[in-house]
Amino acid sequence: MATIYDVARLAGVSPKTVSRVLNGDGPVGGKTRDLVESAMAQLGYVPSNAARMMRSNHSGLVGLITGAISMSPEPNQPAGLPELFIVQGIQKALSESGITLMIADTGGAVERAVPLVDTFLRHRVEGLIYVAEYHQRVSLPRVPESVSLVLANCYDDIGTTSILPDDQRGQQELVTRIIAAGHSRIAYLTLRSGVEAGQLRTAGYRDALAAAGIPYDSRIVAACDLPDREAETRLLVKNIDRMLRLPDPPTVLCCGTDKMALEVYGILRSRGTKVPEEVSVAGYDNYRVIAEQLYPQLTTVDLPYRAMGERAAQRILAMISNEKRNDPAVERIAGPVCWRASVKELSASRIN
Repeated sequence: MATIYDVARLAGVSPKTVSRVLNGDGPVGGKTRDLVESAMAQLGYVPSNAARMMRSNHSGLVGLITGAISMSPEPNQPAGLPELFIVQGIQKALSESGITLMIADTGGAVERAVPLVDTFLRHRVEGLIYVAEYHQRVSLPRVPESVSLVLANCYDDIGTTSILPDDQRGQQELVTRIIAAGHSRIAYLTLRSGVEAGQLRTAGYRDALAAAGIPYDSRIVAACDLPDREAETRLLVKNIDRMLRLPDPPTVLCCGTDKMALEVYGILRSRGTKVPEEVSVAGYDNYRVIAEQLYPQLTTVDLPYRAMGERAAQRILAMISNEKRNDPAVERIAGPVCWRASVKELSASRIN
């Protein structure tokens, strides 16, 4: 295997000059650089990244910890892939930066993140990105000040830079758009109360009602998100039946997720209730394999996973390069309302 000394002899220069060409840390004339690069090509010389890292104290590596690889569902399953989409966004943003992304998967076990952080630190990464499977609070081991850390789809209690979906704003904008379509009896089949996104989206739902002067009615709000699918379906049937029997039943059923909306479509059709002619339905997530395949297609809110990934990568690059910025520690990314045919327009005024 050729060495830097072999290159220097063939090019007729000193090893120090070859080092300057490799590291870009000193002036070298164009003719001399051509001689060195030609010699490296003839000898098939491959620079030692490890040695260059030790000299420059910059590894050019960013570590990413996720569960997206092991936890991704089969292609034919009607589910979204939030972590994987975030990872794709990160990879896209880093691909032109000269940074090498190293990915480690937790295998679905959050506790594995701790040893993975240690492993990446031993590889001298300049930055770490941790991607959570859903919006949540996390607790990771502290990293040295020389290593930048960004959290994606999660946050901690010590103010680590975090990129989160703006769940409250997303739900508020959806309900505001539904109100503009002429609806005032808008039910909400929410996520579990302990889920961060559920709390924020419920707040957004209430914000939209308050802004329109519509009173909040607890009779048409129910947590229906359960880990057990059969139990969730039973709970949805119970609450939908109860709400639709009210003297003033809802004209729209907002669902905590698109997967829940898929269940609601089936429940309504089993009752002989037409969507959206008799009851409108809206979801949340914009899992396109669901939203665009349902009939009618589902009105929903896009969770901007790829945009979150790209933003996480931009933040880590800025931190590594020591850019002076005034970015907030916690940054929320909002996705647009995806208006489709599952919500009936009752009013003459329409919002494009």
